[in-house]
Amino acid sequence: MSGGDVHVTVWDETGGTGPPAILVHGSTAWGDDPVLGFAAQRPLADRFRVLAMDRRGHGASGETGSAEYAGDYEADAADIAALMGDGAHLVGHSYGAVGAMLAAARRPEAVLSLALIEPGCYQAAADDPVVAAALRANREAIANVPADLPADVHLRAAADAAGLPPLEPTPRRLRAVRTALRERVCWEAPIPVAELAAGTWPKLVLSGTWETAPAPYRERGGEPLMACARVTAERIGARLVRVPGTAHYPHVERPEAVNAALAELWTS
Repeated sequence: MSGGDVHVTVWDETGGTGPPAILVHGSTAWGDDPVLGFAAQRPLADRFRVLAMDRRGHGASGETGSAEYAGDYEADAADIAALMGDGAHLVGHSYGAVGAMLAAARRPEAVLSLALIEPGCYQAAADDPVVAAALRANREAIANVPADLPADVHLRAAADAAGLPPLEPTPRRLRAVRTALRERVCWEAPIPVAELAAGTWPKLVLSGTWETAPAPYRERGGEPLMACARVTAERIGARLVRVPGTAHYPHVERPEAVNAALAELWTS
């Protein structure tokens, strides 16, 4: 399914009668990516019309059209809002959570529920000491990333840091990496906390527990993401669920737990 240069993988075993649920992936992935995306959420199509969106610059979607940014949470938000129709459940992972939050604030009347998995919305919790330290470190790190860093080098480094097995450098994966290297950073996105808190729909924040992650990855990525998830849940009025035995990809690492939490949210 494609519309406006945005590709959406549709899983639907309801004959079109199930409530729609839009899944928005994070960086270095695409909608139905079996390694870092939402392929493991396909079983939810037995009761829901599941729409796994490819963000611009990823998968089979087109480009942002921006000379500056290959990936852009503002473009994501506009695309998500257009997909929502008369009403949809929203799920966003990492970078994709920011676009889902912005879309929910733009079209609150069309939100059925909002679920954020390991959200990268640091500005919602920028006054937390752990998140504030991560923001300073991120700004310093990104300033030192070589502009001509090859995508395959970045892919190997990212997998090593996360303790993941080597990711196959397919054309689609390398395109996603190149986009990640030129995207508007989501941790600087202004988050409409008050508007989201005012939303009367059910809200859920899912976080990993990170105990299985390599120590440097847990310290630099996991600790601030767990703090961000906790503070964000408090401020927008969401239920916080920590998924044991997972790090930044709970929906991949323990899909049965995440799918059960999403199904419960979507039927609440």
